[in-house]
Order: sequence, then C-alpha cells, then structure tokens
Amino acid sequence: MTAESSDHPARTAFVERRTKETDVSVRLGLDGDGVGSVETGIGFLDHMLELFAAHGRFDLDIKASGDLQTGGHHTVEDVGICLGTALSQALGDRRGITRYGSIQLPMDEALALVSLDISGRPFLAYNADLSHSSIGGFDTDLALEFFQAVVSNARITLHVRLLAGSNPHHVIEAIFKGFGRALDEATSLDPRVESVPSTKGVL
Repeated sequence: MTAESSDHPARTAFVERRTKETDVSVRLGLDGDGVGSVETGIGFLDHMLELFAAHGRFDLDIKASGDLQTGGHHTVEDVGICLGTALSQALGDRRGITRYGSIQLPMDEALALVSLDISGRPFLAYNADLSHSSIGGFDTDLALEFFQAVVSNARITLHVRLLAGSNPHHVIEAIFKGFGRALDEATSLDPRVESVPSTKGVL
C-alpha cells in the first residue's frame, strides 16, 4: 500500500542494474507496510534486508544474481547501489520530509547507534569493527561496503556506531534494524513542512 495525494505523489522507485558481475533489480515504496520479497542468493543479506524493510515500514522487492563463486562482494555492493539509487528517486525533491532520523537500537547484548541526515551530501562514518567471519554466506566486513554503496547513491549522511556487542549476527542485525527505523523517521512527511527542509531550498 502506498500513500498518494496531490501534494505528495506516490514515493516509489524501480531500479535495475546489469553488469558482467551481477543482475539486480530493486523496487522500493517509502510509504508502505513493510512487505515484499528479497532474493539475493546470500541468505543472511536477505534476512537483514527483510528486517530493514519491516522495521522501516518500507515495501521492498529485491532480486539479485551474481558471481557468488568469487564471494559476495559484487552482489552486496550492487544491491547497495540499487537500494541507494531507489531511495534517492523515491524521495523526489525531498519536499516536506522530516530529514533527520536517529535511534539507539538494542539486540540482546548489542547496542547500535544509527543517525542519518537526508542531506544531499554522501558521507558515512561507520564505527562497528568486527572480527572477520561469515554468516549465511555473508562476510561481516561487507556490511561496511553495503552501507557505503547506499550512502553514496542515496546522497545521505549516515553515522553508525557500535556502543556494545560481541556477537556479529546481533551487531549487524541491530544496525540494519536501526537503519530502517532511522530512515523511516527521516523520510516521514512532516505536515508542518511544506517546502524542502533546508535554508538553501534544496537537498
């Protein structure tokens, strides 16, 4: 389900990316119910993206195939590129949005701070170092690559800081859930704001 009015048309986007390494499509609806399907060939990434969508209340469909025999890097990065591009397109001129979102999200022993600004300026500060391991075909160090791709293509500022945590699964899950919640807050429409929420008049 997607909200639509004369003032704020449906905030949706569909993005495809085909390279010699991957074939990715992403359909995103910002004003949704948190439903959809994710099939990337990397089980843990699928789960994290489903959690991101559910906790952000985004409708999200992703299909990706890639050269997983060489590892998950190309697929993870290209999914991030497409998701970031879809987010930028779905936001349109960014008129009426809240712009900022922040949350401290717990997941058992893990606690992640996720703060973002839909600023038009891509910047990632990612302070969540984990020992290298693999979860469901997902190398833990690829989380950084994913968020860098999203940030660069969505043109947002994102700060991720691990405040506590030792289990890589819990840490990454807290970050993805936190990203969904913070992004939901930042993309939500503020009835008090009629224009772009910036003194510059553009984001």
